[in-house]
Amino acid sequence: MLSYSCAFTGHRPARYIFGYDEEHEKCRQLKALLAVQIAALIDIGVTTFYTGMSLGADQWAAEIVLGMKAARDDIRLIAVIPCETQADRWSVDQRDRYFDIVDRCDDAINLQTKYTPTCMMERNRWLVDHAEFLLAVYDGGVRGGTAYTVKYAEGLERKVTVIHPYTLEVVTPADIEALRRRGEFRLVTGNEE
Repeated sequence: MLSYSCAFTGHRPARYIFGYDEEHEKCRQLKALLAVQIAALIDIGVTTFYTGMSLGADQWAAEIVLGMKAARDDIRLIAVIPCETQADRWSVDQRDRYFDIVDRCDDAINLQTKYTPTCMMERNRWLVDHAEFLLAVYDGGVRGGTAYTVKYAEGLERKVTVIHPYTLEVVTPADIEALRRRGEFRLVTGNEE
């Protein structure tokens, strides 16, 4: 069986209706959908996962992969860190969670030592450049790092699966292609609800 890789992207918690409340029903449902999609990716041969380690979807997906690694020794999780100072301004709890995940990863790649205005975008490009699949928690907005990453991945013809954080709708690469062929493809933004 061929082995593939998948990168994660998604908005920071402040953008979600539940914010940082991970006990909120929508957040729990979103994490459950992430787990289902990650399991489906493993079923088709994805064995390496890349996380950019940002707060929110990146870390949730990483924790799900770490949980699945217990049953699958062929699964690898690699942290792709944009700069060594990524977590410096986060709360103590956020930093503790960050370093716990990094410590449990199979590898950590530090792209830069210090923050620069482009380091997050460079990290996002690295993620897409090294993965055949992208799993995105994305609301369809046109601005921001997640929007850029999804567009960049589509431009490189990566297989992109999108979980909409408000509707919890999952759009797979096959769904996107079918909608495009019919001229019906569009992403709904959170403002339309």
